[in-house]
Amino acid sequence: MTQPHFTLSRSSGVLLHPTSLPGPYGIGELGVYARNFIDWLADAGQKYWQVMPLGPTGYGDSPYQAFSAFAGNPYLIDLATLRSEGLLHETDFAATPVFAPARVDFGLQYIWRNQMLERAYISFVGGFAEHLTPDFEAFKAEESGWLDDYALFTALKAAHGGLPWNAWQPAVRDRQPEALELARSDLNVTIERTKFIQFLFFRQWNAIRAYARERGIEVIGDIPIFVAMDSSDAWANRDLFYFDEQGQPTVVAGVPPDYFSETGQLWGNPLYDWKAMQKDNFAWWVERFKGSLKLFDLIRIDHFRGFAASWEIPFPADTAMHGRWVPALGHEMFQAVRDALGVLPIIAEDLGVITPDVEKLRDDFEFPGMAVLQFAFGGGDFAVNDFLPHNLRENQVVYTGTHDNDTTRGWWVHAEELEKHNFRTYTSSDPSETTFVPQMMRLAFESRANLAVVPLQDVFNLGTDDRMNLPGTTGDHNWTWRYHAGDLRPDLAANLRALTEETGRQGN
Repeated sequence: MTQPHFTLSRSSGVLLHPTSLPGPYGIGELGVYARNFIDWLADAGQKYWQVMPLGPTGYGDSPYQAFSAFAGNPYLIDLATLRSEGLLHETDFAATPVFAPARVDFGLQYIWRNQMLERAYISFVGGFAEHLTPDFEAFKAEESGWLDDYALFTALKAAHGGLPWNAWQPAVRDRQPEALELARSDLNVTIERTKFIQFLFFRQWNAIRAYARERGIEVIGDIPIFVAMDSSDAWANRDLFYFDEQGQPTVVAGVPPDYFSETGQLWGNPLYDWKAMQKDNFAWWVERFKGSLKLFDLIRIDHFRGFAASWEIPFPADTAMHGRWVPALGHEMFQAVRDALGVLPIIAEDLGVITPDVEKLRDDFEFPGMAVLQFAFGGGDFAVNDFLPHNLRENQVVYTGTHDNDTTRGWWVHAEELEKHNFRTYTSSDPSETTFVPQMMRLAFESRANLAVVPLQDVFNLGTDDRMNLPGTTGDHNWTWRYHAGDLRPDLAANLRALTEETGRQGN
């Protein structure tokens, strides 16, 4: 008997992380510019806005390494909205720094924005915006399952000078009840401030979601399979991971050596103890998906193959070379989550080396997989490439490129001559640098895949300098890209709408 499953309609969308929105305060926010982008998507005939993980970021500023799998990123809180609600005042903005418009300065955001949010909390405690009190109390009660631990984690981390939790004093590192009770008392102001800031984030995100629904736009979210080592999730749920008595991992996540890397990739995330998770019928995963479905209409799962088997690397290690594949309990977990929550609107990121067990897990639950056109034209016998448009499946999401790829224009400029030859042969065309991107977008939209998604950089036909991330590197070239308000032109919306309608992707 076939169980209920999620089905994609023939539709399309645009990938843009909210930090990339324009605005006056150095980073994209959940305010007027987010609404303007939603309006533009609607004008362009799109159905989906795809974002990256929305959690609070730390070292490296990657949204895929967050301090919590449940919390929101305070950097996205719209300060103009706080001013209109009486939480910030004109004088609070007197010392606003001069922000570069094209790139996020996360270091400056950390200092200045946290000061602004602290002022907002002081205003709230001082009696401004009292109308928020009932909603704040309700939020704390409803989200206590993760919020209490996250707020305490944040306060303790600050009290320990920013050190990771496994370097804290042993009593709080090991969550001894008396030590935690004392910390809650001593750090109460910091804890309540963190909870209030989370309340502001979720309040604003929910308002943006409501506006998107009014305009017929749904949001595709993104959750990494693993949590960060230095996260409230790992600290509060040590029994669900492989840690020793000092809070050090015994094994960590990564991927094995391959064509691209002789030593593999050492990610360093803690690995799940699936047998321990099974004891309470995967309650942590049920809560994680429940929380994500409050935020998003669809959920893309990064590194889906890890639900079939993970590359387990003994810790400590300098490379990923000496790991081994260890089976996971993905089938049992997804069944438990579906039993608890119903139909799961999940997109499986099934890129890379995908084995039959991964395909079976994906297909057993009828999750749509992914394809990236930038990967379609390599190799001598390229006609059998699974990512060529004519080889795609209906139950699939096709991208010109993702956040980890070069922009499509940049890819063409730097592509190997064989890839360019294969593209010219496949399309019977000889594109220029400027005409190549529209051709790739059309290939994606004309394909059989039910959903086509393009990064906004491709809509703008931008080059390598505007890519979002270069995997395996850190620095201010990653995660910092922003567009200018004037870039979101009506003619681009009209062109995208025409392509959408010509290829039957109205999403009906």
